[in-house]
Amino acid sequence: MTINYQNIEFLTSVAELTQLPPDEGTEVAFAGRSNVGKSSALNTLTRKRNLARTSKTPGRTQLINLFELEPDKRLVDLPGYGYAKVSRSIKERWQKTLGQYLENRNCLKGIVLLIDIRHPLKEFDAMMAEWAGQAQIPLHILLTKADKLTRNHANKSVMEKKKQLKDLPEVSIQTFSSVNKSGLEELEAQLNTWFGSL
Repeated sequence: MTINYQNIEFLTSVAELTQLPPDEGTEVAFAGRSNVGKSSALNTLTRKRNLARTSKTPGRTQLINLFELEPDKRLVDLPGYGYAKVSRSIKERWQKTLGQYLENRNCLKGIVLLIDIRHPLKEFDAMMAEWAGQAQIPLHILLTKADKLTRNHANKSVMEKKKQLKDLPEVSIQTFSSVNKSGLEELEAQLNTWFGSL
């Protein structure tokens, strides 16, 4: 049985790690810089228009949002990061919270790191990839907004990212578009593997 990602319910929002649900079951976290299309990707995955709120002001999400798919199976929407209008102190607090979550959350079985396919890896992307490697958590790179590029340019971007991340274990990369839903089945297959449903 594969998971029906439409059967998802909002569970809770937390500002501190101490407010998280018990550290059991399986969690998969979605992370990415502000404005990479993380909310749109989550909405496309779950076929729900407003599951994750999209905003014209990137960086609006400052809480860790948890959604339940089935008992003990959760998707986690981590705060966006790196938007210039967010204060330095907030950025530093997010960075500390993200690091502690990745290092200490035993039920975290995979991270989906979203990166705009048109741009090179930024500092936050490299930091997340390094954290995942150190914590030995599988990392799946979702190159968003693939509809903005031709297939040749998209393939070139994939090859560049693979080269940059070649020294990290357990990293997979795919293209994705919330506009035309390309890459959706591949994303679902990866999530199903992490949730132990294949």
